[in-house]
Amino acid sequence: MKSSLLLCVALAVSLGVILVAGYPWEPEDKDYVLVNNKCQCVTVTSKLIPSKENPNEEIVERNIRILVPLKARENISDPTSPLRTNFVYRMTDLCKNCEPVETELGGKIYQAQQGNSCNEPETCYTYNRDKCYTTTLPFLHRGEIQKVPVALTPTSCYAD
Repeated sequence: MKSSLLLCVALAVSLGVILVAGYPWEPEDKDYVLVNNKCQCVTVTSKLIPSKENPNEEIVERNIRILVPLKARENISDPTSPLRTNFVYRMTDLCKNCEPVETELGGKIYQAQQGNSCNEPETCYTYNRDKCYTTTLPFLHRGEIQKVPVALTPTSCYAD
């Protein structure tokens, strides 16, 4: 009984490996992520699709996904600030790349940026989970009110 059960399990596992190995891992219509701005909750993807007018040509389809946080504050670091009612999205700001890139020019290596407005602060509509946000809140202790620092994103503020 045990040997037949073991044989069935081995057969099922090997059949599963054959089926998984034959499955294409890369889909044909793969979306390429152009922008994934977690600060402003925006994702922009593109993919090539057949043209409706000429099926022999491919055209670029862009998809823009915007998640609007319903309880976002004007100042995300201040839980007492008023709720945000105005959300502004500029593609030029979303697509800027401020990461420095090393490039060789005339035998020397230089660092360059693709964005030209990288020193301006970015308006965030929600927390970047990789960044530590703190604020001070009033805390009543033994009849005295003290300002106490509080972590708004504790998992990124404190090490495990």
